[in-house]
Amino acid sequence: MMSRLTMTITMTYLYVLSIIGVLALASVVYNWLVPDQSEIAPDCLCVDPALSAEESALALSANLNAPLLDGNAVDALFNGDEIFPAMLEAIRQATESVHLLTYIYWQGAVSHQFGQELCAAAKRGVTVRLLVDAVGGAKMSSSMVDELKQAGCTFAWYRPLRWYNIGRFNNRTHRKVMVVDGRIGFTGGVGIAEVWTGHAQDPEHWRDDHFRIRGPAVRYLQGSFAVNWRQATGEVLVGAALFPDLPDAGNVRIVAVDAAPSVRISTIGFTYWLFFHAAREEIHITTPYYVPDPRLHLGLASAAQRGVKVTLLVPGPHIDSKLVSHASKTYYRLLLQAGVVIHEYQPSMIHTKTVTVDGEYALIGSPNFDTRSFGLNYEEALVVYDRSLTQTLNRSFDDDLSNSRQITLREVESWSPWARVLNHLARLLRAQL
Repeated sequence: MMSRLTMTITMTYLYVLSIIGVLALASVVYNWLVPDQSEIAPDCLCVDPALSAEESALALSANLNAPLLDGNAVDALFNGDEIFPAMLEAIRQATESVHLLTYIYWQGAVSHQFGQELCAAAKRGVTVRLLVDAVGGAKMSSSMVDELKQAGCTFAWYRPLRWYNIGRFNNRTHRKVMVVDGRIGFTGGVGIAEVWTGHAQDPEHWRDDHFRIRGPAVRYLQGSFAVNWRQATGEVLVGAALFPDLPDAGNVRIVAVDAAPSVRISTIGFTYWLFFHAAREEIHITTPYYVPDPRLHLGLASAAQRGVKVTLLVPGPHIDSKLVSHASKTYYRLLLQAGVVIHEYQPSMIHTKTVTVDGEYALIGSPNFDTRSFGLNYEEALVVYDRSLTQTLNRSFDDDLSNSRQITLREVESWSPWARVLNHLARLLRAQL
């Protein structure tokens, strides 16, 4: 008769095999249903790697068919203690319109505060439009929605589940955009929820960046809102009040990256690819989720192999998705062998999404370093060519590294077989992470 121990081992083995089978089947079905990209993925630059910031800006603008915008000002805001007061003050100062698009709007004190300020703006005659993703904002209070509508705000959910949009339901808007009077814009990684309050002082308060934008680039933030608003409501936003003339506000150059679901090459993915192949000295990446397309993963490794100092900062023990954490770890070995330095942030969940290159330019906005941001979601990204802002971000990056733990190749090679199995099982779902 089979012993209890043998039976337990056998059942565990069968259970693991069944999980592998289900995940493998899901992967096959997904790849069958989702069309492949219709373009050939980039392979190399037409010149030797390493471009100046000017060359990189011109190349990105031309390849994405996106304007290179002069005359902007960008202010970096770190953590909720800086971010939320700036956003709330902008709402209080609004005279024409407030457009707020967010993936997350949960319950809590700061969510209530935003609701009150939006209601107050509407009552004094400001046009207020609020668009919340139906998946990310599922925790939003229904009473808050009613209060906003009663005050005169126009509210809409982005793609709630309906029989007629099942085919597009997986394409969420992950954008975080607020535009006030068509002249002041905000974007970055922050949603409207209590976890973003404070200053990342403990695991209940996340570490994140957000940015205040003035100048011609604000029109493209307004445009990102307008696209998702039209999809959700059918209303097309027009008029000088929403799209005013925008004089120069500074000397920052920006390429606004139109990031939307597509069977073409991902614009965000291409931007990262160009960064990795154009870098001359250093690349700093902070991302809450590192589950990239293999080509980008190899591109980052190849940058390190040709002598670029590459540092990757990801969450440590505090992360809101253990599945992503497991999948991310499958990439560590190759990166470390190539010379990439990996750190895991320790005090809290790090939700920052920035990339800086050579201390000269940076990508800011909402994209994560994962397949979902590259091909499934609507995202908002700005590539900022400004040494001052980039160095500010690099100083912040260094501060975050001081609160992080470096991962070594020896540590990765000592992981147990069971840990490796869990990590690779999680990676089977890469296309949805």
